[in-house]
Amino acid sequence: MADVVQYKLERMVEELEDLKVRGLFSSLELAEIVKQRRKLEYRLKRHSPLKHDFLEYIEYEKQVDALRRLRKKAVARKLKEKGNEKSKKLKKSKKSISDYAGVSRIVEIYRLATNRFKGDLQLWFQYLEFCRERRNRRMKQVLAQVIRFHPKVPGVWIYAAAWEFDHNLNAAAARALMQRGLRACPNSDDLWIEYLRMELTYLNKLKARKVALGDDEGTLVRDRQDEDEKEWRDENKELFMALNGKKENDRVSDVPNDEAKKKLDLFREQGSSIFRTVYNGALESLPSSFSLRTRFLEILEATDLADSEGMRKEILADMKRDFSREPEYWDWLARVETVDHSSTQKMGKEIMPDQLHKAIQVYDEALNIVPSATMVKLYAKFLMELVVHENGEIQTTEVVSTSGYTVDPVSHVLMVYERAETMRCCTKDLACEHVSFLMQLQRLDEARKLAEKLCSGKLSNAVSLWVLRLSIEMRCVRKQSPSPSKSELSSIFELLKNVLNKVAMSEAESLWLMALKFFANKGRYFDKLVEVSMVLLAKDGDSDSGFSLSSAIVNFVLQKDGIQCAREMYKRFLALPHPGLAIYRNCIELELSLASAGDKGCLVEARKLYESALTTYGQDASLWRAYHSMEIKMGTPETAAAVLWRARKTLRDDNIAVLVYTVL
Repeated sequence: MADVVQYKLERMVEELEDLKVRGLFSSLELAEIVKQRRKLEYRLKRHSPLKHDFLEYIEYEKQVDALRRLRKKAVARKLKEKGNEKSKKLKKSKKSISDYAGVSRIVEIYRLATNRFKGDLQLWFQYLEFCRERRNRRMKQVLAQVIRFHPKVPGVWIYAAAWEFDHNLNAAAARALMQRGLRACPNSDDLWIEYLRMELTYLNKLKARKVALGDDEGTLVRDRQDEDEKEWRDENKELFMALNGKKENDRVSDVPNDEAKKKLDLFREQGSSIFRTVYNGALESLPSSFSLRTRFLEILEATDLADSEGMRKEILADMKRDFSREPEYWDWLARVETVDHSSTQKMGKEIMPDQLHKAIQVYDEALNIVPSATMVKLYAKFLMELVVHENGEIQTTEVVSTSGYTVDPVSHVLMVYERAETMRCCTKDLACEHVSFLMQLQRLDEARKLAEKLCSGKLSNAVSLWVLRLSIEMRCVRKQSPSPSKSELSSIFELLKNVLNKVAMSEAESLWLMALKFFANKGRYFDKLVEVSMVLLAKDGDSDSGFSLSSAIVNFVLQKDGIQCAREMYKRFLALPHPGLAIYRNCIELELSLASAGDKGCLVEARKLYESALTTYGQDASLWRAYHSMEIKMGTPETAAAVLWRARKTLRDDNIAVLVYTVL
C-alpha cells in the first residue's frame, strides 16, 4: 500500500515543479499539499474506503485547483499592469501540466469512487456535473457507464439526451437515447413528457431557422399576451386608420398570401402529428396515469399546433372515459373551469363568477357519480379556498354571475357538509371540518348542536370530534361567566368521564391534556379526574412508550403544587399493578433535575426509583445504562462499578453486548 501511494506522489513531481516555477505556490504550500494528498491517498488504499473519503479528497482537490486559477489570474493581471511583454507571451503560450493535472486527478478519483459505489446515483450525477462544467472529454464515456449500470432510472436517460441535445447539438443522438430510454422504462411519465418536449423544441428550432432566413414567420410557442392584444385590435379596428384614409387591415402588405399560410401551417401540422404519436404511445404504455394526461394538456396549451382544440377535446374525452370514478379527476376538471384558456389568467388568481358557477356544476355532477368522502373533501377544500383569506378571516359576501346566478360561498360550504351526511359518507375528518367551520363563523350554538349530534351517532369513538365538542362546551361556559358554576363544572366532568371510559387511553392524549388543563385549579374535580385515571391505569396499565397518562398528571401536580405533592402522586401511581417504564423514566428525570441543583435527598430517591424499575424491567439495557451514567456523574466510582457488575450478571448475552459497547 505504501509503495502505491509513494508511486502516485512521485508522479506529481512535474506538476508541483511547474506550480513553483510559475510562482503560483510557495515551497511551504507545496509541502502542505503533498502532506494532505499522502494522507488522503492512504485513506483510499485502506481495506474498505468510505464514500466520505473519496468526496473529501475531491473537495480538497477542487479547492486547490480553484486557488491555482485565482492566483494565475492575479499573476497575469500584475504582468499586464507592468506592461511587460511576457504577459502577451503568457496569454499565447500553451497550457502547462499544472493547468490540467488537477482536473485529471479529480476525474480519476471520481472514476475510482463510482467503480466502488456503482449503485450510488448521487455520486454518478456529481461526476457527470463536474465533467460537464469542465467540458471534460470523458463525459460521453461516463454517460455510457451510468446508462449501463442504471438502465431502469428515467433520469439517467433524460440527462444523457439533454446533454446531446443542448451541448452537442445532436438531435438524432438525443432522439435515439430517448427512444432507448422509453424501451427500457416504458412506465415513466417523465420520459414521455421530456421526449415530447424535446421533439417540439427541435421543431421550433427548425421553424426559428426558417424565420431567420426569411422563409417563414411566427413560432410554435403560444404567447397569450400577443393573442389578447390581437383580439383587442380586431374588436376595435375602427380606431386604427391609416393616413391615406384606408383602414389598417386593408393594406395589401398585411394580408398573407396562400403560400405563406401553407408554410405557416406546415410546422403546426407536423407538431400536431408528433404530439398525437407520442400521446398515443404514452397512453398505450400508461393507461392508468392521470398526471400524464394533465401534463400533456399543459404542453398542448403552451404550444400553437394545428387542431389543438380538437386534440384538447379528445384528451378530455379520454380522461372522462378512464377516470370518471376518480375524485382527483373531477377536482382537476372543476379547477380547469376556473381558468380562461383564451387569456393570460392562471389558476390560483381571482375567479370570475361565471367560472365559479361552472366549477360548482362540475363538483355537483361529481358528487352524483362519485358519492365519496374524498370527493366531498375536495369540493369543500375548493370552496374554502374562496371563503378563507390568507389572514384567516372568512369572506361572507355573495358572488353574482353575469347570467344572474347567485353563489354564497359560505352557505355552499355548509350545504356540501350537510350533503355528506345525507349521502352517509361523513367521516370524522369531514365532521371536524364542519364543526370547526361553524366555530370560525362564530355560530357556537349551531356548532354545539352539531357536535352533540355527531358524537351520539356512529362517530361516538372519534377522539378529535370529542375534543371539538368539549372545547365548545368549555368556551360556552367561559362565555357565560368567568367562574363556572358547580352544575356547569359537573356536566363537563361527567361528559369527560363518559368519553374517557369509552375511548382507548393511547388515543385519548388530547382529551386528557384538555381535561387536566381545564380542571387544574378545580381541586375537587382534579382529584376526581385523578381517581378516574387510577381506575383506568389499574385496568389497562400505563404505556411504556408514547403518551404516559401518569407522567402527564405528575407533571401537572409538580407545576401546581411542587415537588412534595408530585412525589406523593407518583408513588400512588407506582403502587398500581404494571406501572409503565415511561412513568419511571419521568420520575427519575424529575428527581435528577433537582439533584443536579444540589439536593442530595433527590439522588437517594432516584436510586430507589431505578431499583424499583429494575425489578420489573431488569432486561432493559438502556435502563441499566442510564443508571450507570447517573452513578458516574453524581455517584462514586465504587457505586458505578457495582451497577455495571450487577448489569452484567442480570442481562442476557445480547443485552450485555449492547451495554458494554455503549459504556466503552
